[in-house]
Amino acid sequence: MPKFLAVHPLSIPITFEEATPIAKKAKAESTLDAYWVGAWSQLDETGKITKIMCYWNGASIEAVRNVLAKVPCPVEGIYPLAMVDGEDYR
Repeated sequence: MPKFLAVHPLSIPITFEEATPIAKKAKAESTLDAYWVGAWSQLDETGKITKIMCYWNGASIEAVRNVLAKVPCPVEGIYPLAMVDGEDYR
C-alpha cells in the first residue's frame, strides 16, 4: 500500500496530553483504505508540540484526506512518502 506524510502545523503549541484525543480520533477514523501508522512531533523549547508529521498507509491521497477530514487537526498537506533507512548507506 502506498505511504503518505500528512503535515499538521499547530497555531498554538500543545502538550502530548492535549494531542492524545487527536491521535485517538485519527486511529478511530482509520479505514482499510487509509490508516494512521505513526507520527513525529516537532517541539518548541518548552517541550510542547508545534507541528505533527503523520505517517499513513493509504490507497490514495484522497483516501487519507477523507479520514483526516474527520480529525480535529489542521492539515498543511498530504504528500507521497518514501521510507529510507540510514543503515542501508553504511
